[in-house]
Amino acid sequence: MAAPAVRADTLNEALALTYSNNPTLNAQRAALRATDEGVPQALSGYRPVVSGTASIGYSSLNTSAGAVNLNPRSVGITVEQPLFRGFQTQNNVKQAESSVLAGREVLRSTEQDVFLDAVSAYTNVLQTQAILKLREQNITFLQEQQRAAADRLKVGEGTRTDLAQTEASLSEGQTNYDVAVANLNSANATYLQIIGVKPKNLVIPTFSNRVLPKSVDAAIQVGQKNHPAILAAGYNVDTAAFNVKSIEGQLLPSVSLQGSASHSDETSTGNSWANSATITAQMTVPIYEGGVVYSQARQAKEILGQRRIQLDSTRDQVRSAVDSAWGQLQAATAAIVSAQAQIKAAELALSGVIEEQKVGQRTTLDVLNQQQTLIQARETLVIAQRSQIVAAYTLLSAMGGLSSSKLGLKVATYKPQQHYNAVRDKWIGLRTPDGR
Repeated sequence: MAAPAVRADTLNEALALTYSNNPTLNAQRAALRATDEGVPQALSGYRPVVSGTASIGYSSLNTSAGAVNLNPRSVGITVEQPLFRGFQTQNNVKQAESSVLAGREVLRSTEQDVFLDAVSAYTNVLQTQAILKLREQNITFLQEQQRAAADRLKVGEGTRTDLAQTEASLSEGQTNYDVAVANLNSANATYLQIIGVKPKNLVIPTFSNRVLPKSVDAAIQVGQKNHPAILAAGYNVDTAAFNVKSIEGQLLPSVSLQGSASHSDETSTGNSWANSATITAQMTVPIYEGGVVYSQARQAKEILGQRRIQLDSTRDQVRSAVDSAWGQLQAATAAIVSAQAQIKAAELALSGVIEEQKVGQRTTLDVLNQQQTLIQARETLVIAQRSQIVAAYTLLSAMGGLSSSKLGLKVATYKPQQHYNAVRDKWIGLRTPDGR
């Protein structure tokens, strides 16, 4: 029986769908699985290389003594076991393991980016829906004002100017409504692209500040310790350091042990045959490689220096991101309070202007202007509420805490260690752990 479709009503449900279905996230997981294969490739330097040979031939020889036909055949096997490679294998393994650890942090970083995109898409749909509803209400209000202006004109209490003003405002309101419809369609398309389903019955999300530190300094400390970009940059430094050692190992002697066994026979001359077996220990001492290894070592050291600089730069970027997100969250929170006060005052002012218009103390233009002020205040509140939610998740991402486990998503967590364990010590086999 097929599993029932998950309805992405709440933000957490949308994030769970994103975690399972987002192509960017799935592609990064595939990239990490490919990186895992670097470890068994490096470990192959400890293992023997086995090759077999087989041959069969025919030759005809005509001499003064007569003609001779030969049918030589042979089979053989050769095994070469590296014993010492200038510590290259050890350093190659450590380099590959560091690359895997860096890849896992890159996956975490991608997961954070995708989650943040999903939060932005989810709240953007809610924002555009709310603005569309406000502008629809505005059209209803302006239509009532237009009818009232037309009625007053008929009984001689109004002017054509009043009617023209309401018609102009109504046209502007209709244009703004059409723009809101287009914005909603665009937001829905982005939602489908990121989350994988069409939005329906979205619920306004809430964010608990209890998961956030009490101060920006505490947030920066957490980010410096946990952010995947910093951790990945640190592992990249380790990868570059082991690469330097591996290259330098090419200048050291190498020792290997080679054994071979063969059988050959000749059936045309009385079934003659021969067996042979040899075992050889060989040491190779590099004397001069044309300067290429020395250049590669210098190049690798420069790359190591680059990785260290990049680590420092990443720390600065994370610090800046936390500062920025903290400021955005504070600004959005203040904007909500301000917009709520503005709406309360604008509603009171609109009611007063309408009453004053009825007794001739205000004009139709005053009513229209006050209505526009109220609509703008309400849209400002909607935008500020979205900004607060996005800023909170952005701050959590800047601290390195935007993950499925931290968010409490009801979804099967992807565990990179499982694939790594399945392939690390694999000696042979073309199929991937999932059977491909």
